[in-house]
Amino acid sequence: MEYQYPIDHDWSTEEIVDVIKYFESIEQAYEKGIERDQFMNAYRRFKEIVPGKAQEKNLCDEFEEQSGYSSYRTVKAAKESSAGDKIRMK
Repeated sequence: MEYQYPIDHDWSTEEIVDVIKYFESIEQAYEKGIERDQFMNAYRRFKEIVPGKAQEKNLCDEFEEQSGYSSYRTVKAAKESSAGDKIRMK
């Protein structure tokens, strides 16, 4: 798909890379499936960069609008699963 990842230009290059990895992990959950622990590590790093709920919601809504992939539903599925599970979204 062709779309841009939502980023904040105040972030460092490392933070931008880590946020993009998080959005890519959501894509992977929808396209192939992803290990729960791998996804949760990406999510925890994302939350270090974006600690506020309002900014998280704005970024994730923008990502969903462009990609069709729901960050909220993916995080919810990951939190409801057990360590070692594979997250596969539909």
